[in-house]
Formats: sequence, C-alpha cells, structure tokens
Amino acid sequence: MRPIIRFTAIISFSFLAALFSACGSAAGDPAAVQDLDRPLVLPEITASKPKIVAFGDSLTAGFGLAEPESYPYLLQEKLRSEGFDYEVINAGVSGDTSLGGLERADWVLEQERVEILILELGANDLLRGMPVDRMKKNLATIIEKAQAKNVKVLLCGMVAPPAMGSDYERDFRNAFPDLADKYKVAFLPFLLEGIALKKDLNQADGIHPNAEGTRLMTENIYRELRPLLKKNT
Repeated sequence: MRPIIRFTAIISFSFLAALFSACGSAAGDPAAVQDLDRPLVLPEITASKPKIVAFGDSLTAGFGLAEPESYPYLLQEKLRSEGFDYEVINAGVSGDTSLGGLERADWVLEQERVEILILELGANDLLRGMPVDRMKKNLATIIEKAQAKNVKVLLCGMVAPPAMGSDYERDFRNAFPDLADKYKVAFLPFLLEGIALKKDLNQADGIHPNAEGTRLMTENIYRELRPLLKKNT
C-alpha cells in the first residue's frame, strides 16, 4: 500500500477562499471566460518520435503564462537536456474537469506513438464540489483507455482543503493513491508540492503557479516521470 499523502496539512481555508475567488473572477472577466472556453489545439507533431501527452486542465495548459513558461514546454526542454528524444504534446484545456478529459481522451490517445500520458485532472471537480466517486470513475476510465493502448500513465494527485468537510477531504485525498494502486501506475502525490500557498510562486489568483512556480511543478513531475523514460537509439 502507498503511504498516506502528507501534504494535506498545508492546504487551508485560505486556499479554498483563493480557489473560489479565482473562480468568481473568471466568471466576471470576459477575457478569463474566453481563455476557459478556448478549444484544444494540438501543435504540429512529428510522427516518428515517441510522444508524451501532458493531459490536464489550466495547470497543464499554462494559464496566465507565455508558452515557453508552461510546464509541457519546460518538460520538453528538460527531456532534451537529459538526452531523451520524446515529443511532449500539450493537451491541457483550461477549466477542464475529469468528465471533460474523459470526453476527449480517445481523440488524444489516437495520436501516433503515444507512449506516456501525464494525467492531471481533478482540481476543477474540487472547485465545483463534484462527487468524488464520479471524478474517480472518470479518471479510472481514462487510465483504462490509456492502458488498453499500452500507454504508460503518470497520475498527478491533488488534495482538498479541510473546509470542504472532513469526509469530502478524505475521499478526495484518497482517490488518487487508490487509483494508482489499483491500476499500478506511476504516481505524483501532490502536483503543487512546495508551491501551493506560496505567494511568490503563484499568480495573483493564488492558485495558478507563476513562471517560477511552474518550473518547480515541472521538476515535481519529472521526478516521477523519469523512471518511465527510455533512451531512444
């Protein structure tokens, strides 16, 4: 069994307030709404290269950042510097929930030579107070679709603030390691470890990492991704 996630203590009521404040700001800001509704556009890809699909919401899409500051771009640079010849596809959509991810999973997984899926979804389910069992089922189905195509999965976990209620907080926190155990996939317990609630590492909304925070988030991801990688000869 995996150890109990140790990051719950750092998430407090202030984080929840920031979440709903940011959500409210987006609702009243046409520019923000436009960004949330922006359709997924995949970059031009090279069919011959093995692919890593960064599949998620605004944390993956790079909300509020220039493209070279987004984690998929930074991950691509990291892989090159380490001698790995993968192509990283940014399949992040701002505002996406686990259901939204499930609805586009088949299309994303149809890309040629996808070898790894970095699955980062659930934060918007939390924002909207969606039932944890529904989120868990959606994520499970995405993992099953990936594994049916022999695609390795790195599951990125999130945690809920205690203000959501102890039962919800516990169920949400446990959903990710439960899935990782059930499907035997690579697992990052908390995507925003070392970043959440740190003002100097986040944008003004308090929940989306700034450029420096995203660099740290990329390192968090790479630490768990590294064992899945292979040098291409």
